[in-house]
Amino acid sequence: MSLDKYVKKRDFSKTSEPKSGKSTDKEKLRFVIQKHDASHLHYDFRLEMEGVLKSWAVPKGPSTDPEVKRLAMMVEDHPYSYRTFEGIIPKGQYGGGTVIVWDEGTYEAADDDDDIPSDKKAQEKHLLHGLHSGKLKFKLSGKKVKGEFALVKAYGRGENSWLLMKLEDKYASTDDITRKDKSVLSGLNLEKVAKTSDKIWNSNRVDEQDPQDKLEESVETADEPSETNTGDLLKNAKKVPFPENVKPMLATLVDKPFDDPNWVYEVKWDGYRAIASVNKDEVELYSRNLKSFNEKFYPIYEVLKTWDVNVILDGEIMVLNEKGLSDFGALQNWRSEADGELAFYAFDIIWLEGKDLTGLPLSERQQILKEILPTNDDRIRLSQVFKASGTDFFNAAERTGLEGIIAKKADSLYSVGNRSKEWLKIKVSKRQEVIICGFTRNDGTSKLFSALLLGVFENGVLHYAGKVGTGFNDQGQKDTMKLFKPLIIQESPFNEVPDYNKPSRFRPNPPHANATWLKPELVCEVSFTETTSDGVFRHPSFKGMREDKKAKEVVREKEAHTADIVEDAENNKNEQIVKAPSNKKRKTLLNPKDETQVRKINGHDLKFTHLSKVYWPGEGITKRDMFNYYYQVAEYILPYLKDRPQSLNRFPNGINAKGFYQKDVKDSAPDWAQKFPYTTSDGEHKEYLVGTNEASLLWMASLGCIEMNPWFSRVQSPDCPDYSVIDLDPDKNTFDQVIEAALEVKKVLDAIDVPCYCKTSGSTGMHIYIPLKAKYSYDQSQLFAKLIVSIVHEQLPEFTSLERMISNRKGKMYLDFLQNRPGATIACPFSVRPKPGATVSMPLHWEEVKPGLTMKHFTIFNAVDRVNSEGDPFKGALGKAIDLEKAVKKAKSIFDV
Repeated sequence: MSLDKYVKKRDFSKTSEPKSGKSTDKEKLRFVIQKHDASHLHYDFRLEMEGVLKSWAVPKGPSTDPEVKRLAMMVEDHPYSYRTFEGIIPKGQYGGGTVIVWDEGTYEAADDDDDIPSDKKAQEKHLLHGLHSGKLKFKLSGKKVKGEFALVKAYGRGENSWLLMKLEDKYASTDDITRKDKSVLSGLNLEKVAKTSDKIWNSNRVDEQDPQDKLEESVETADEPSETNTGDLLKNAKKVPFPENVKPMLATLVDKPFDDPNWVYEVKWDGYRAIASVNKDEVELYSRNLKSFNEKFYPIYEVLKTWDVNVILDGEIMVLNEKGLSDFGALQNWRSEADGELAFYAFDIIWLEGKDLTGLPLSERQQILKEILPTNDDRIRLSQVFKASGTDFFNAAERTGLEGIIAKKADSLYSVGNRSKEWLKIKVSKRQEVIICGFTRNDGTSKLFSALLLGVFENGVLHYAGKVGTGFNDQGQKDTMKLFKPLIIQESPFNEVPDYNKPSRFRPNPPHANATWLKPELVCEVSFTETTSDGVFRHPSFKGMREDKKAKEVVREKEAHTADIVEDAENNKNEQIVKAPSNKKRKTLLNPKDETQVRKINGHDLKFTHLSKVYWPGEGITKRDMFNYYYQVAEYILPYLKDRPQSLNRFPNGINAKGFYQKDVKDSAPDWAQKFPYTTSDGEHKEYLVGTNEASLLWMASLGCIEMNPWFSRVQSPDCPDYSVIDLDPDKNTFDQVIEAALEVKKVLDAIDVPCYCKTSGSTGMHIYIPLKAKYSYDQSQLFAKLIVSIVHEQLPEFTSLERMISNRKGKMYLDFLQNRPGATIACPFSVRPKPGATVSMPLHWEEVKPGLTMKHFTIFNAVDRVNSEGDPFKGALGKAIDLEKAVKKAKSIFDV
C-alpha cells in the first residue's frame, strides 16, 4: 500500500520518524494502540495489513462494553515500524504532544460464517475484503485489550467515519479499560514520558498552521495547576433540560492590555461567533443572533453530526489562509472548500450531557472542554488558554498579525446573552461593525458603486459615520449590489440632516456623484485609523459583510478604561442585567434555632422575631422559612421591586388569619427607607414605601408581607408603566383552559411581532407582561391590553369573558385588562402567595406553558433550586419598549378590529 500521504506530510530532516519499515514476522499480524496527547487527547488504533499500519483516530479510546460504540476516524497509512514509537512530538509540529504505546500485540481475522485459514496472506486477504466492504471483524490478543472487535463504516457521518465496537465474548466488560494508563513498552504514563523522553517524531497535521503555536513560542506561560477529575467538577453542575437558542456571553471593549495573575488570555478570533449544539440526532450550528449556519458552513455542521457527545459549545468560525491567520473577507464569501479551509475554534462549554455548566468557574469549564472535545477532525479546534503576561501576549498577537486578544477572569461564570466586565477584548487595530445606509456612484466610473455611506446607532438614534470606498473587488461589488436593490428608498434614513459645511460630511448629491439611500438593514465591518470629533471614521477600509449581526444592535463601540473595568470586575460590580445563575444556593439568612435574630442588611440592622410562628399551617412553613426564601431569591425579585411604590399586603398571623393592606408608611418605616408621597381624595398626605434593596424587601417581609405587590411604574415616571399586563382570572375554568388562553394571547402577540412574558399568578390564573419601558401612559397601556383581550375573546368565546362583574361572567374566565391603572398591583415575579402549599408566582419559559402544568409545580420548596438553574426567563419584561402605534396598526390590519 502507498505511503505517499504519510511521506508528503513529513520533513525527514527534522524528524526521526521512519520513512518505511516492514514486518519480518511471516506468521502473525500485529496491532498497536497509541495514546496520544496532542491538542486533544485521543488513541491511535493501528492494524497491520499489506506491510503498513491501517490507522484510525479514536477520540475516547477503545471500550470493552459491547453496548458502547466508539467513533473512529480513518487517517493515512503509517509504516510498520511506527508501531514502536513512543515519545514527544515537538511543539508546532503536527500532533505536537506526547505519545505512548498504550497496548500492542497480535491479531487475526474473525468471522462466524467462514473457516479462515491461519496463514498470514489468507488472513490479510480476508481482512482487506472486510475493509473495502465497510465491515471488519477481528480478534485482538494484546496485553490489555483482548477478544473480538469490529470496525464498521459509519455511512452518512463522513467519508472517513467508522465505529469501533466490542463484540460479545468472555472478554466483554463494562469496566473502563482506559483507566489503565501506562505504556506496555516503558511502563510510564503520558506525564512521565513527557518529562523523560528524548525521542522526537513529527506528524504534519494542521497544527503547523495554527497561530496559537507561534504565540506559545513567543510568550512565557505560567505552570498549569494540577487538574481535578472532570467527573468531580460535573458534580457541582445542576442537571437541567437541553437548552435551545442559547445566546453567547459578550466581552467589554477596553483600551489597553494589562497583567493580572487572576486573568487568563486567549486569541481574539476574527470570524463569526457561533454556538455548536449537539443533542443526540439534533445538531445545530447558529450565530449569536440565532441564525442557522447549518447550510452555509456545512463542513463544520457535518463534523458535529459525527459526534457521540451531547454538548453545547461557544466558539468562532473562520477561514484560515496559508499562514494560519483568519481571512474575514474569505469567510464572508465562503461557498465551498474551494474558497478556503474552515475551522471552528471552541473556547467555552455551556452544557454537557444534561448538566448546566454556566455556574462553574471558567477554569473548570475550560478543563472540561479540553477533555471532552472530540479530536476526530481538524476543522474543530480548541482555542488555547494562556496564563501569561497580558501585555506580552498582546504584543505577540500584534507581531503574529492577529486582530487582538481576549482577557477573561479565571473564576468568571458564563452569563448567557449578557455583556460582562469579566471578559474583556483588546484590539490590535480599530474595527467596527457599521450599518450600510446608502451608496454613491461617481460620474464616469465603471464600478457599480464608489463608496458606501455608513451609520451607527447612538442612544437609539442612527448617526452618519462616514463613507468607505476601499476594500472591494469586482465580484464583491456584484454580490453586494444584489443585496442593495430591494432596500433602495428615496429619503435619507438618518434622523438628522448632515452638516454640509463640514468637510468630513457628505452631501446627498455631491459634485460628480449620485447618492442612493438604503433601508438601514445591512451590516458590514470596516477598519479605520481613528474617529473624528463629529463621529466620522478616518481612512476606513471595507472588510466584509456581517450576516451574523442585526442592524439594530450596531452601536458605536467606545473603549472603556482598562483599569476601571478590571477594578469593577475584581469588586464584583458587574453591571449585567441578570447575573448568570450560580447553581449554588445562597446560604440561608437565619439560623434554625434562635427565635429572635438581628442581621445587618445593606448596612442596616434588621430584627426578625417569632421565627417559629407558622404561617402555612398545612405545610408547617414558618416565618423563618419565608425570610430565608426571600433572602435566597433577592437578586431575582429585586428588579421588579426597585424604585416602585409598594402596597403592603400583610398577614402577620399567617394565611388562615385575616390579612390587610397598608399603603401609608409615613410614620412606621425606618429612617433609611425611601418613601413616595401621595395625596388621597380627601386631601390627606400619605407615603408609600419604595422598594430599593434587600433591606426594604426583608423589612416588608418582617411586617408579615407574604406577597410583594409593587406598582407597574417607577417613582421616576409614576404615570408611565414599565409593562402592560393581561391578567387571566379563571372562575369555574380548568387550569388547562387558562393555559389555552395564555397561548392564544401569545399567538395574537406573535402575529403582530410583540414580545411577551408569562408567569403563574401563584393562585389560580396567569399573568402576561408586555414591555413598555415607561414609554406610554397607563391609559395607552390599558387600551392596548383591551385590544388584545378582545381579539382573544373572539377566538375563545366559549370559556372567556370581558365582563368585570363576577355575576355577569357566568363562570367564565375574566380577561382582565383593567389592572393597567395607577396604583393597581398584582403579585410580582418570584413572590410567595398566601395560599395553601406556599405557591410562588413563577416566571415561565413559553415552552413550559402546556396542558398538565399546575400551580403546585412552583412552591417555596423548589423555587430557589429552579431560579438558580433557570435564571429569570421573565427579564425581557423590563427590556426595550414595543412600538405601540405600529403594534396597534398591525393588529387592526390582521384581526379586523
